Amino acid sequence: MNYREEIEKSIEFIENHIKEDITVVEIASHAGYSLYHFCRVFSLCKGVSVMEYVRDRRLSLAATELFNGRKIIDIALDYGFETPSGFAKAFRKACGYSPTQYMMCMAQYADTKTTFEIGGYIMNPVIVKKPAFKVAGYGIKTNISGATYTRDIASYWSNYDGENLESKMYKILNPPKHGEVGLCVPLSEDGNVIYLLGVIVDDFSKVEEDMLTAEIPEAEYAVFTTNPVDTINDEEQNKFAEIIAGTWKYIFEDWFKDSEYIYDEGKMDFEFYDERCHHRKDTVMDIYVPIKKSY
Repeated sequence: MNYREEIEKSIEFIENHIKEDITVVEIASHAGYSLYHFCRVFSLCKGVSVMEYVRDRRLSLAATELFNGRKIIDIALDYGFETPSGFAKAFRKACGYSPTQYMMCMAQYADTKTTFEIGGYIMNPVIVKKPAFKVAGYGIKTNISGATYTRDIASYWSNYDGENLESKMYKILNPPKHGEVGLCVPLSEDGNVIYLLGVIVDDFSKVEEDMLTAEIPEAEYAVFTTNPVDTINDEEQNKFAEIIAGTWKYIFEDWFKDSEYIYDEGKMDFEFYDERCHHRKDTVMDIYVPIKKSY
């Protein structure tokens, strides 16, 4: 399946309706996918949620019109902001300065796009069948269709100031093997999900009240191992994150369209981190994508 083509079609739909009050449900419906699956694939391919993309695109186009000298009030109303002050607040938050300051200081505007290149590396996954298993750990409830989905998850882990969660869950749950699972668990048709980072357990008997759990059904997976990166220096952790994001992008934009498989929407994908991803010169992790034959 050519996910790159499908995502580009959805972006074309967004561009054609950018000044209208479009919803993520309408965009997903146009793409022909369930809300959860579309939002999941879009965020993995583009690095932002659907509505984050819509908001950022509106602000980018608004910035172009600011440079061309159009009145702020007209731009604000044209791009769906109820008031000029609401537009100015969103613009300042995204760009770091007010629309007026932008008009005064910008000499030119360029529509840029950040991309991550795999570097020509062709990733050949291992196809495996994995029985059902249970995961318990910590996480956050959010909405995959919302404009703050990716930031919600990042903020949760970066701002958590309690006991080290990884050490805590290993101590309490005492899993049979080392290794953390990161996954999104759909809760409802309207995009509510749990993002869970946990460990594989035999049962939930040791789970405490502040923990979250998930049961992962049996599935066939394409397992992708990321390119190795040196993370001995903590500053290189950002590079590891880029490698992971780039691998997800490669899977949906390149691998699927040339494979004999399609994504199995009835199952769940997940990331797996073990001893291979802790401050090594050859740090890697695995991405498990549920698949089924396309014919």
